[in-house]
Amino acid sequence: TQAVAMLMTADGIEVGRATAMPDGDSVAIALDVEGMMPGEHGVHVHETGSCVGPDFASAGGHWNPAGAAHGLEDPEGQHAGDMPNLTVAEDGTGTLGYTLVGASFDGLMDADGSAFVIHADRDDQVTDPSGNSGDRIACGIFAVG
Repeated sequence: TQAVAMLMTADGIEVGRATAMPDGDSVAIALDVEGMMPGEHGVHVHETGSCVGPDFASAGGHWNPAGAAHGLEDPEGQHAGDMPNLTVAEDGTGTLGYTLVGASFDGLMDADGSAFVIHADRDDQVTDPSGNSGDRIACGIFAVG
């Protein structure tokens, strides 16, 4: 079983995909992008399966079923949807693999679904609620397939 989120900009341009797969009591995420602005970008699983442009605010906050603080470097833990930054090369491509520990595939695919969001800036991994990662520049809704 897996779920795929096709990532689109607000202009409707496809820039990649995020694939989620159950991995025991965790969820493994594989991210592949192309046509993106080079540099570091915050990437997160968001709580609602909705990607209404231009700002993708409909995706809600980061997926956070445990009510934790934000950031991989937060001493109190992290949101279930927090991930390391995506590094996009000069040619606009990038990949990232990460396991969301303590997350469940059933939770990811709950009644209102989940979305994957790419932000304009890097995530500082500590500032609540979103790591100062800037605007949401691409979004995709996870669908089982």
